[in-house]
Amino acid sequence: MSNEVWCVIPAAGVGKRMLSAIPKQYLRLHGKTVLEHSLSCFLRHPKIKGVVVVLSADDDYWLDLAPNYQGLPVYQTVGGQERADSVLNGLKYLQQHLKISSTAKVLVHDAARPCLSQQDLSRLLASNSEQGALLATPVRDTMKRAFKGQHLISHTEERADLWHALTPQLATLGLLTQALEQALKSGTTITDEASALEYLGLQPLLVEGDASNIKITRPADLALAEFFLQEQA
Repeated sequence: MSNEVWCVIPAAGVGKRMLSAIPKQYLRLHGKTVLEHSLSCFLRHPKIKGVVVVLSADDDYWLDLAPNYQGLPVYQTVGGQERADSVLNGLKYLQQHLKISSTAKVLVHDAARPCLSQQDLSRLLASNSEQGALLATPVRDTMKRAFKGQHLISHTEERADLWHALTPQLATLGLLTQALEQALKSGTTITDEASALEYLGLQPLLVEGDASNIKITRPADLALAEFFLQEQA
């Protein structure tokens, strides 16, 4: 197995729930854009060989950031209709353009998760599961299931053994490519990379991460992310 580790960051979304005029990955946070913070964690880690950022075809914002990464192993390709399509495009870029071995490890990370710590990243990379792995946090709140399409409680879910899936998510390049291709071809709904691996019958390893690794989805998340980044600094 190749010792190389690469990262794919799908950044082609628009983030409608942020109610912002620009995509959420380009909002300013702690002196930089959200995307720059997300990139930074990987570029600072000694085991990461490089990063592929997957962008929307009409993304004009990246042009302002690109000069900051001149000479660094940061590559760009165009995204697809859904997140899974964009991730698959990033994986194919690694294989076809950079000629990366199918046995290399690849991480997939949300562009809007700027608070990933070096410690959590190292812990995930140290996992040795051949079926994939992901950062996650155990569910601690009481979980309610609503009736479909209604804001009325159907029942309380048993929270034991429930986890919140985070990113990065890790697998070998060849395995993740195969999982995404087959799951998408079948019409299966793929919400993250682990669900594609599950489609193949695999059981990815849950690696407990810090709850500060939040995904910026709504306006209030920016202030919380700002706090976590200040704490890390």
